[in-house]
Amino acid sequence: MVLFVPKDIRLMVWDFVSKNNIGQRSKANGNKEQQYVGLLGEVMIKKHLGLDYSLSYGFDGGFDLSYKGLNIDVKTMGRMVDPRPYYVNNFIAYQNKFNCDAYIFCSLNKTDYNLTICGWVTKPQLQERSIIYEEGTIRTRSDGSTFKLKAPTYEIENNKLNQMSKL
Repeated sequence: MVLFVPKDIRLMVWDFVSKNNIGQRSKANGNKEQQYVGLLGEVMIKKHLGLDYSLSYGFDGGFDLSYKGLNIDVKTMGRMVDPRPYYVNNFIAYQNKFNCDAYIFCSLNKTDYNLTICGWVTKPQLQERSIIYEEGTIRTRSDGSTFKLKAPTYEIENNKLNQMSKL
């Protein structure tokens, strides 16, 4: 499922992250751009589900929304292309301790502001279906470029996520 992120939401979220540091983990909190992408995903999922998406400062308890009895955290990666089935979604292991039941993974195409809802998993399914890599591990993207992980990170492929219709 693909949602277009309207300009008014982009401006609202950028204004908020410009004035607030929303990173609340012990490490690997993300820079302003990463926080912006993450908050865009959260706002768009809330809007899509018909939930209040007003912005507020402060620790959210480790999840972004409650839906159908589940505490859900929205994880969004920014890319310059649309996601493919074999692309991975990252989950920083420092967040395991939070009271969260499930995760929705999204991919934001930063060139056209289309947000793809890649799917979702429960917390136990994330543990079962992903691969965890230690901080400092060098990862290679499908285009051959590499990067070094700044935190212990779970990677789960899009094709291992549940369809949104099953949430």
